[in-house]
Amino acid sequence: MTGRNGRTVRDLRRANRTAVLQRLYFDGPLSRFELGPVTGLSSGSVSNVVADLVADGLVEEAGSVDSDGGRPRTLLRVAPGSGHMIGVDVGETRVRVELFDLTLTELARAERPLTPQRYAVEVIVGHIRDGVAEVLDGAGLAPERLLGVGIGVPGIVEHTPERGAVVHGQTIGWDGVPLEALLRTGSPLPAGVPYFIDNGAKTLGQAEMWFGGGRGAHNAVVVLFGSGVGACLVTPEVEHGRAVEWGHLTVRVRGRRCRCGALGCLEAYAGAESLLERWREAGGGPPEGTDEETALTALLAAAYPVEGGEADPVALGVLEETAEYLGAGLSDLINLFQPERILIGGWAGLQLGARFLPAVRRHASSYALRYPAEKVTVDLGKLGPDAVTVGAAILPLDDFFARGGRRAEPAPEGPAPAWRTALEERAPH
Repeated sequence: MTGRNGRTVRDLRRANRTAVLQRLYFDGPLSRFELGPVTGLSSGSVSNVVADLVADGLVEEAGSVDSDGGRPRTLLRVAPGSGHMIGVDVGETRVRVELFDLTLTELARAERPLTPQRYAVEVIVGHIRDGVAEVLDGAGLAPERLLGVGIGVPGIVEHTPERGAVVHGQTIGWDGVPLEALLRTGSPLPAGVPYFIDNGAKTLGQAEMWFGGGRGAHNAVVVLFGSGVGACLVTPEVEHGRAVEWGHLTVRVRGRRCRCGALGCLEAYAGAESLLERWREAGGGPPEGTDEETALTALLAAAYPVEGGEADPVALGVLEETAEYLGAGLSDLINLFQPERILIGGWAGLQLGARFLPAVRRHASSYALRYPAEKVTVDLGKLGPDAVTVGAAILPLDDFFARGGRRAEPAPEGPAPAWRTALEERAPH
């Protein structure tokens, strides 16, 4: 049956289940009495939805609380073991794979360090497949119990009906890589378990907005500061966030060459990779071949020595210049989007941390228009180095909620999709 607004009874039931699940997830435990006002549902609707969710094993009792003069009210919560997700961070120094229960408690993890040839497509695909199999085996979880696998990657992600998620990662040499199709070929997962692939800055943003420093903000920008830089914009119009290639704004005409190939990008001055290159060019830096995280630790130790030590002027100068470029880049975000909050995450952003932040704030304020600059706060993200992985796991979780707590249905049997046919035709015989 379809109503006047085009919604069916099934649509209404799904929306009601979604509303109850989300409120229990973010604000629970709650009683049935409390669920009415926060979901806008009648007491009868709440009772029916809760009964369905309990029968499905998605909601369970979590004690009771005294009521005003009446019987104690039973508290309800989302059952942690009723669903599982995998989050994958295709990062700049490693591929991290984590298995979570429905409440995003980590159950298992696997990490694969990346070598200098780190972004070879077949290597990344192998790391993801192996990591997924490892965490499932480590937790003793059957693959069909997964709600899905979320993956955060560098670059622009295009979603196509023919080839699934395709990654355009110019800075890592990926030109239209059909990542979803490649993962499906020889996957350890059943066909009915979906992959959700998106930009890593967006997954970071999603995590911070759900559980971190972005909670309660209607308009925010979450910055991923690693080897390069990227950002996720969240506004009322873009509720789930949109990745923006902020690192490739031109900040200096005919400037340094960026790893994307262009000249003068913000990333060529503010990313950790370029920061360390400039330190070496100025006569400092650890030996060639030192991994970026270790090298950045050495830079910080040289610029900000322990009490009583003397700061290395070269290291300090490079950091101060980087802070100015990063602050100028943030001023563009402030002027363009006028956010309430800017959060800086990513391994390099967190490693530079509180010592670096005051200078970044000062430069952002000096380069931005006064009115929006006075309205914004600039802080570090709160979720630590696992934020991209958590955000990636949120992708299947968000889809699960949108379905009213029902799993994605396997695609019907039919002609092989175009991406599979293409791969089979290219395979050696």
